[in-house]
Amino acid sequence: MNKTIRRGPAPQRRAVQPKRRVPKVHKPSTIDKAIALLPISEQALRRITTWSILAVIGASALGIASLFGVPQAAGVAVAEEIGRAGFRVRGIEVTGVKRMNPMTVYAVVLDQQSRAMPLVDLAAVRAKLLKYGWIADAQVSRRLPDKLVVHIIEREPAAVWQDKGQLTLIDANGEPLQQIAADQLPELPRVIGEGANWQAPAYRTLLDAAPALRPLVKAATWVGNRRWDLVFQTGETLVLPEEEPAKALVKFAELDGARPLLGKGWLRFDMRDPTRLVVRKPGQQSQRAITDTTATEAETPPPITRSAMASGRQG
Repeated sequence: MNKTIRRGPAPQRRAVQPKRRVPKVHKPSTIDKAIALLPISEQALRRITTWSILAVIGASALGIASLFGVPQAAGVAVAEEIGRAGFRVRGIEVTGVKRMNPMTVYAVVLDQQSRAMPLVDLAAVRAKLLKYGWIADAQVSRRLPDKLVVHIIEREPAAVWQDKGQLTLIDANGEPLQQIAADQLPELPRVIGEGANWQAPAYRTLLDAAPALRPLVKAATWVGNRRWDLVFQTGETLVLPEEEPAKALVKFAELDGARPLLGKGWLRFDMRDPTRLVVRKPGQQSQRAITDTTATEAETPPPITRSAMASGRQG
């Protein structure tokens, strides 16, 4: 059998080409889509997740530590770890401050043994703030991950209290707010004397009984912790009785309306005796009833009789 012998180079085989890999397209899962719809950043979400995990770990650690009688120490340790994870006070936002010094609020809030968020005692911070006269109420809250928010509700100044030469702003209930200098006096009523600040509500009620006299009153002195002396803009002093001072003030307003008494040169009016009005002029040490008919027209207004004092009209 004959074999055909081929001469020449052997045919070359084609190299096998590797198959091209088509990159896989990652399709977002339902969870990824839900996360994308959240109104927070991915970084914030990670922090919240970290917080939640640490809270679970912390609760477990506290439970175990309680079995050994050391819950407080374990709680502090866990809280510090949470703080190191990013939940630490780095900013303070204060709102509502108008008159008081805001640095006072910052100083109180920052007075903490630890800045770790879990260790900031919000109730204790609020209690410290409420010790300041200007602050009627305070709201303290956390804004995770690293901010404390403090909203202050201030008291409104309603009068000036003068005692032993010191001037102090007070609110409508007499709460001291802030000491002030004499050249800083606002256009507010002034009450004078020890404990006069706590009588501020009663003083307002007294002036409400005679609204016509209110703008004429310059100051009021609380005497002996029992009664008022009113000082008018014209310089006179009206001594009111301990019992029923509003009734006496109304009677004085009626007398002054019928025949002006203020601005007529009198120094002092005394109404502690309900049957008569006792007066004194400058330079005189003694007092006399205005019903004294020996006084001349040049010295005094026309006499006021007892019947006029009883009825509130001119006799």
